Amino acid sequence: MPATRDGQRQLPEKARPTPERRHAQTVTSCYGSAQIWYAIFAPKDASLTNIQFLPAKRPITMQPQTAPDQTSTGITVNGETRLFPVLGDPVDQVRSPEVVSRILAERGSNAIVVPMHVKPADLASVFSAFLRIGNLGGMLITVPHKQASRDLCADCSDRARFVSSVNVVRRTANGWYGDNTDGIGFLDAIAAKGFDVTRKRVLLAGLGGAGAAIALEFLLRGVGLLALHDIDTIRRDSLCDRLEARFPGRVATGGADPRGFDLLANATPLGMRPDDPYPFDVEGFRSGQFVACVVTKPEISPLILEARRRGCDTVTGIDMFDAQAARLAGFLERRDLDERERQIMRL
Repeated sequence: MPATRDGQRQLPEKARPTPERRHAQTVTSCYGSAQIWYAIFAPKDASLTNIQFLPAKRPITMQPQTAPDQTSTGITVNGETRLFPVLGDPVDQVRSPEVVSRILAERGSNAIVVPMHVKPADLASVFSAFLRIGNLGGMLITVPHKQASRDLCADCSDRARFVSSVNVVRRTANGWYGDNTDGIGFLDAIAAKGFDVTRKRVLLAGLGGAGAAIALEFLLRGVGLLALHDIDTIRRDSLCDRLEARFPGRVATGGADPRGFDLLANATPLGMRPDDPYPFDVEGFRSGQFVACVVTKPEISPLILEARRRGCDTVTGIDMFDAQAARLAGFLERRDLDERERQIMRL
């Protein structure tokens, strides 16, 4: 077959369409041998007259096949599979479809977590519609829906009620029941890095759904002083008042200046976009401070990069999520809570 300089190979004259059939002419690109593809297609469809054959960049290999009802990671998907969507806007940063699905599979649950991009205006209708889907057992909730989702639950844990937000809900006979594990995951990740928050001075930026839960958990674990910073001063002052009533003398308002604090915690989404500013004045960072951030995409946020450059120990959003993933799976599966969890939920 003669080839043009741009890699096109023209099929034989007899395989070319008549003028009446030129509207059916198809152009396609294929990897591999021109002769092989012509042998496959040309006898069946003479409209394939302009095929571009591209050089294969890597060998074509056959992968071992999984069972008909399994994914490549061993997760079962069939007619008995239970669904657990994760709702957010956006959702491209979420790790739960991969991580929580794997945990559920390892525990023998025929269930899978799937991402669903839901706009705030549609959240209420989605919550209502999903109650009508019999094999949908619960949902994971991410930004910006955590606080609005609390109001769509029929009931929730005392912890979720106190912080007015949920990050996970499950179906009950009366509707959705919610909880918030963000604070536990965040503090467990910090503890796993060897940092003890007891009697430490902490500055927390961002008091939305995750931030409020993190603030509560800091105080439950014994920080000496928690300073709260948020551009929404009404939200900041409201949370400050509620926490001060429960933990008198240990809560204050703060700003972007990190000087004088042992731990800087970012619970804002700042860092997800390349042009986002830092949530703190990083010029005030010093070696020996600990910096933690909830952002999961990019995996190493600009704040964490700068903190490491200045000699700070760090925890990432990935660390935070991984620390609570098993707890999220357990909530969806209705596993018994441990004693510490029951104590926290009886706040």
